[in-house]
Amino acid sequence: MENKTEIAFFDLETTFPTPPGQGRAILEFGAIVVCPQKLEELRSYSTLVRPSNPKLISSLSARCNGITPEAVVLAPSFADIADTVYDILHGRIWAGHNIDRFDCVLIREAFAEIGRTAPEPQGTIDTLALLTQRFGSRAGDMKMASLATYFRLGNQTHRSLDDVRMNIEVLKHCATVLFLESSLPDTFPENHWVHPDEVSLPSIRALHDPFFRGSLKLFYEGAILQLCCPRLRIRFGISKKYSDHAGRPKLSFVVDASPNLCGVLDTCDRIVQKVYADSGCSSDWRCVVFRRQGSVNDPTVRL
Repeated sequence: MENKTEIAFFDLETTFPTPPGQGRAILEFGAIVVCPQKLEELRSYSTLVRPSNPKLISSLSARCNGITPEAVVLAPSFADIADTVYDILHGRIWAGHNIDRFDCVLIREAFAEIGRTAPEPQGTIDTLALLTQRFGSRAGDMKMASLATYFRLGNQTHRSLDDVRMNIEVLKHCATVLFLESSLPDTFPENHWVHPDEVSLPSIRALHDPFFRGSLKLFYEGAILQLCCPRLRIRFGISKKYSDHAGRPKLSFVVDASPNLCGVLDTCDRIVQKVYADSGCSSDWRCVVFRRQGSVNDPTVRL
């Protein structure tokens, strides 16, 4: 393997599998090779790709990226561009958004289909996983379109070279924010906390976590909803009624919750419950805020 220290950011546009489970065909390949020390662009390449079966380009597929069957009639096949793709990718560090699960897999499959040895990376940087871990999902679902909206970089075009350039710009913006936060943590706090009194209930939304199937995250104004209650009165004690998996008594908390805090939690409860109900979940639902009229602990917030 060649010792290439450059990073090859790349992106694929493909057909949309209809019905689900059908294979994808590559319709476009775009890449930018950059110097990791300066993020200076050293080389760029983009081309449409003619699939072996043009019927795979459905109307839904064309709506996703704007690539129609007519657009690829005169385009080269993947076999025609294989040498160039290999030269760009082999031995370099591969980078891109969600490439581990998508682009890397399809590149290897495409080379296998034409009986060629696939390029191998010196390493991979999946910016979806990296930014979700480091940037804290504050840009919603952390898809490229959401990140671009968060940083006001324009709309994602779903064309390979445009998406690669947007990926690099998003990475620069995230790196700058993280650098500032780490340099001045008191001035630029990493986490955005909001007081229940300041929350606008219609702005709360729930999104599926891409890394944990069946898990949801609650967001408020583009960031994970994190409530700050500095004067919250908490009573606690060891409860012998409930125990953990090791048989140890659980520490139970009873919180004197304000009406605004209960309102926020009730809204979150309704949003998440509806998402699960719409997905066909039939499990019993336990509300976060429990009300028992006449009780001294009414309402009770379950933590």
